[in-house]
Amino acid sequence: MSEKRDYYEVLGVDKNASETEIKKAFKKMARKYHPDLNRDNPKEAEEKFKEVNEAYEILSNPQKKAQYDQFGHAAFDGAGGFGGFGGGGFGGFEGAEGGFGDIFDMFFGGSGGRQSRRPGPERGSDLRYDLEISFEEAAFGKDTELSIPRTESCSTCHGSGAAPGTQPEECPQCHGSGQVQHAQNTPFGRIVNSHVCDRCGGTGKIVKTPCRDCGGKGRHSVRRKIQVKIPAGVDQGSRIRVGGAGEAGVHGGGNGDLYVYIFVKPHKLFQRDGSDVLCEVPVSFVQAALGDTVEVPTLDGKVEIKVPAGIQSGTVLRLKGKGIPYLRGSGRGDQHVRVKVLTPQKLSSKQKDILKEFGELSGESVNPEQKSFMDTVRKLFK
Repeated sequence: MSEKRDYYEVLGVDKNASETEIKKAFKKMARKYHPDLNRDNPKEAEEKFKEVNEAYEILSNPQKKAQYDQFGHAAFDGAGGFGGFGGGGFGGFEGAEGGFGDIFDMFFGGSGGRQSRRPGPERGSDLRYDLEISFEEAAFGKDTELSIPRTESCSTCHGSGAAPGTQPEECPQCHGSGQVQHAQNTPFGRIVNSHVCDRCGGTGKIVKTPCRDCGGKGRHSVRRKIQVKIPAGVDQGSRIRVGGAGEAGVHGGGNGDLYVYIFVKPHKLFQRDGSDVLCEVPVSFVQAALGDTVEVPTLDGKVEIKVPAGIQSGTVLRLKGKGIPYLRGSGRGDQHVRVKVLTPQKLSSKQKDILKEFGELSGESVNPEQKSFMDTVRKLFK
């Protein structure tokens, strides 16, 4: 048999290590070499695991540690090596503070032999509803009624699942704990694993006489009408939360929420830019040249706007306060009116003569800005 390694070396600590450091090192090494986590080479891991536990058995005991520091491994040769600790493998090790119980806590979530809790109250699921509204409804808001399918607690059995006049009974398989335990003897001791009872689903109760309305589930699907207030100023993708309007909870848990997602229909005349409204208004060649007062559509109805003489196509005029109400706070955005100058088509002979005369009187056959643009083009390609 090979010579034993130094216990301090096995745990990776020095001789001046404190009890806390020794315990921390032991947990780290035990996790590293635990056979359940080393399925590729379990035999070697088992040997390492035993070595780690042997080292901790000595160094965690102040009296044995003092003997080891003075005499080394010779201090325990008469004990028959690791097999002599406590009179048989892990038998005496399980009761030691920080021993096998700590290992169990690390790998099995601290449930070694202890009964797990049954499932507690669970909040119901949230619901989503996609709502399409008009451009005007998004601007000014609206109150609407939605028909929402959702799961609710059964009103007949009040969520118990049992028929009226009866009550759920204790599950005979888990005895009301909601958990079923399986014990397994291993070379490292007795391990108890727990899982949710498959008969009662973890509730600890079974229903012998199910409610006819919900079939013993305690919940059923219904369609509810929910009042929702759409605030003024919402936009595409806005989300409105209606608290408690979602699915019913289980085991006494609260309801989920309803989230209404807003989708805005396109408008024939208006476009939106934040809280501003954009629109385009056509004016005739004569109106653009001489100026005029024209009617412009807005969200509040038609208003008149003055078009200055000589305005160019693409010029934007502003109507202050005629836009979208601010979603948070008072006031509204503006409306921006883009002027589009219409070029006359299908001119009569008289109209053509008048325009030619106008061109001659202007001294140029084309617009000065257009002439300047054409001169620039000629220079580029010359």
